[in-house]
Amino acid sequence: MMDKVSQYVCVFNHFDENGDGKISASELRQCVEAIGGKLSWKEAESLVEVLDSDKDGLVGLDDFVRFVEEVEEEEKVEDLREAFKMYEMEGCGCITPKSLKRMLGRLGECKSIDECQGMIARFDLNGDGVLTFDEFRVMML
Repeated sequence: MMDKVSQYVCVFNHFDENGDGKISASELRQCVEAIGGKLSWKEAESLVEVLDSDKDGLVGLDDFVRFVEEVEEEEKVEDLREAFKMYEMEGCGCITPKSLKRMLGRLGECKSIDECQGMIARFDLNGDGVLTFDEFRVMML
């Protein structure tokens, strides 16, 4: 099984059709179209410009890896937001002992309000008795 970096290099090399160690806007556009996507010339150039850290007009491996890892991090945060919404049922933007008790009950885990308060207290960074999304994120990561 390949590690993450080896997988990134493999994908990068697939995009780098001419083997020069860089991805041009043209190569980026061709690869996106090959997988059924649409990317205009202007969009490809803009994306390369944003990713290009050394400003040579091309995307190097380091730029590519940074981009892929940022996308993965954004996906993790979005998944956490969805999970947070499941626990945050009262529309207050936070997880309360009552909403935690309700969700745990739905998952087959019966807890008292006191137990839920204790669970929240372990990750309640500001001591307000509820979990905000940022506190929930710290707990989950």
